Order: sequence, then C-alpha cells, then structure tokens
Amino acid sequence: MTTLTEKPSIFGTGLIALDLVIGIDSHAPVHSWTGGTCGNILAIMSYLGWDAYPIARMNGDPASERVRVDLARWGVHLDFTDCAPTGHTPIIIQQIKRARDGSPTHRFLWTCPHCGERLPSYRPVTQNSIEGILPAISNSSVFFLDRVSRAAISLAAEAARSGAVVVFEPSGKSDEKLFEEALQIAHVVKYSDQRLSDAGGAMTGDRATLLEIQTLGSQGLRYRHRLAGASSDWTNLAAVPAPRLVDTCGSGDWCTAGFLMNAASAGIQGLKQMGEADLENALRYGQALAAWNCGFEGARGGMYALDRQEFARQIDAIQSGKPVLRIVERPQSSETSVACPACPREISAA
Repeated sequence: MTTLTEKPSIFGTGLIALDLVIGIDSHAPVHSWTGGTCGNILAIMSYLGWDAYPIARMNGDPASERVRVDLARWGVHLDFTDCAPTGHTPIIIQQIKRARDGSPTHRFLWTCPHCGERLPSYRPVTQNSIEGILPAISNSSVFFLDRVSRAAISLAAEAARSGAVVVFEPSGKSDEKLFEEALQIAHVVKYSDQRLSDAGGAMTGDRATLLEIQTLGSQGLRYRHRLAGASSDWTNLAAVPAPRLVDTCGSGDWCTAGFLMNAASAGIQGLKQMGEADLENALRYGQALAAWNCGFEGARGGMYALDRQEFARQIDAIQSGKPVLRIVERPQSSETSVACPACPREISAA
C-alpha cells in the first residue's frame, strides 16, 4: 500500500505587494511580480515544494489580481488572501541601475512616477477576519510574519501552540508593545544590521527565541542559538560568492526560505533536535540560494528564467564551489499593465 506524505506547510502574513521591476535596460518591459518579504518567502517556499498560504486583504483591484495570478503560477494557495475588510494591494516600484564602478544598485519608489500620489501601502489583516483561519494553521510547520499587528500576533501565538516554528523578520518598530509581543513568541528572529540592529538581544530572558540571525550584507551573517538550552556564542558565516552580480534585491528572502526548507519541515520539535552542524548546513544552503538569486533582476527573477531542474543543478554547483550561471530563456506570457489607483495613466508592465 502506498503511503501519501503530506508536504510541510507555511502560513504567513505581512508585506505582500506587487513589485514593478524596472531593469537596467530601460527599453525592456517592466516586470510585475509578487513582492514584499512575506510574499517573496511564501512564493519561494512553494517553489521549493511546500504548501504556502498567504493571509492578506486583496480587494480584486488590478494589482491584487496580478499578485494572485503570479502566486497561483507557483502553486501558492489563495484561500486566505481576501480577508475582510479588503483593501488595495501595495505597489512598490524597484529601479535597478549601475553605480559608477559598474556594480548594481537599486532603489524603491513609493509614489507614482506619473501623478506623484503615494502608491498603496501595507494594511494588516484585522482581528475579526482571522477567526476562520486559526483552525487551518494548526497543522502548519512554519508561521512567518514581518509586520506586527494584533491579528498577526494572534495567528503566530496559535501556530506556536500547535507546534509550528514562528519566524519573525521585523522591518522596523512601528508599535513597541506589539514588537515585544512578537519577540516573546518567535522561535527564529532574523534582522539586518543595517535596518534594525537594535533588535539584537532577541534571545534573552523568557522569550521563545531559539535562533537569532543578524544579516551583514556582503559580509554574510552571524547567528547564535540555544537549541541545547544555554545560549551559544555568535558564529559568523561569510557570504557565499555570487556567480554573477546583477541585483541583490530579495537575496535575504531566499536565504530565509532555504534555511526553513532544511530546518523547519518538522516544526518546532524538528528545529530543537538539530545539531550544530545541521544548523550551519541549513544556513549555508540559504546563503547558496541568496548567492544564486544575485544573478537575476528582481527579488525572484531567477524563478522566471529557469526551470526547476536547471535551478537545482545551479544550486548544486554553487554548493560544490564550482558555480555556473547559465540563463535558459523561458517563454514569457504577455500580461495586461497595472495602473496606479490614483492615476488614469498606466505603468506599462509585461
């Protein structure tokens, strides 16, 4: 008799946006892909073979429909993407350019380049909208959040009670009280030294944090843990060299996803049973994915350029120390453009 094995699942809430990526070639079409830390990580986890469930407030506007179509392309489950009250999906414009030394740089625009109005921004799901979602997360392996809200904290707490690994990647301190509540619940806290260095010390007192990761940009990352009870010293991991440097955007999301794939499929009990070598290997796999991602425009551009077999071959090559980055052109479907909600003119996207 054949036994069916359920795939591990990840639920998440936070920044799920539409990225409009303007590449170095100004004559090339603008790419419109799902973005935001939460959106990227859930899409990547589905790409890596997990069941992924974003929790959001999409209202059916053109930006949200593009996000839904894109997520569905990668097998992401859309059951909880229209929580009431719905609202406009955030839109973020990313411009990629070259610095004087030839290195790639990128900047993010939060206002419409045509009318000057601010583009739709993030709005969290509400406490009233999550009652029907709480039972669904009882069998999840991971719950992810990158923005704090009362509803996000409630979802994370329920996931933790059910044995999931709660991962918190703060982008800022919008609410001190909720921020501290998230730190009390999260098992894995990952943050950038450039954006939120004051999140350091997450693994203190009675907080649930078992693993604290501080990313250091081109210098790699450092981490400490208390999987065995006592807190370890900080361990530094140098960055994995990128085979090609086109755009660094989204590489941190790939690092998180690669780590979770190897460390969190069995929930919190599996994470607690990891040894030092297993933990480092999981982080190094995440770093390999981050290095690979640098070879493509956009936070997840490589997913659109390569099939899964070629992706796996290239990651294996990076891990073996013999990186190769071969672009395999895949047919791109023509899609309608997305307009700024406040502006009658459209931002051309393909």
